[in-house]
Amino acid sequence: MNDLSIIRLVSEATLVVQLVMLGLLCASVYSWTIIFGKRRVLGAAKDSLARFEQKFWGGGDLNTLHRDIEAAGAARGIEAIFRMGFGEFLRLHRQGVDAPEVLLEGARRAMRAQQIKEVEHLEHSLSQLATVGSTSPYVGLFGTVWGIMHAFVGLGSMQQATLASVAPGIAEALIATAIGLFAAIPAVVAYNRYADQVWRLEMRFDAFIEEFSTILQRSATRGAVTP
Repeated sequence: MNDLSIIRLVSEATLVVQLVMLGLLCASVYSWTIIFGKRRVLGAAKDSLARFEQKFWGGGDLNTLHRDIEAAGAARGIEAIFRMGFGEFLRLHRQGVDAPEVLLEGARRAMRAQQIKEVEHLEHSLSQLATVGSTSPYVGLFGTVWGIMHAFVGLGSMQQATLASVAPGIAEALIATAIGLFAAIPAVVAYNRYADQVWRLEMRFDAFIEEFSTILQRSATRGAVTP
């Protein structure tokens, strides 16, 4: 079947089937927009994490690192978690809080709160991908069922039904299922891939919070904080 025959079948399909096809094509375009956008966001998050870990574990001064992140502004990901945690740690210390457990608890709460925001940012739009991936095949199937039903209703007015008379109606209906799968498969694959990447980043955020909390605990115990 060539492209012209597909175009002809689509153009001659019933209005309901055409609307189903149009909706699925719009859903496919929307999902691909999310896929490319999410790829850029997650890629930037991984690059930022790698750069920050190199600076953090490079033996530099934490106060200097914190000031650099504050000066840069608009921190995201691991940098935002560090900025909020260390910022809260310094704020409590400036207020005269000396108890290590209070300093540590304040920093951990600030980091956990920021971690939730960062994970929500990374997960943004993933639910739309899941929706497209799970519903598109059923929407396409609805268009197929409607088209086949319309084709068989048309056979009622014919004295002699042949394969040539019913084939076009069935073929145009099956195109709806094909478009539904075309929209669903990339969305499902991208959702699974990106959900796994978000989970891995969240685990690395958790690991950093625990490691940084240990460093802050030692600093608070020794009283070696330099605001």
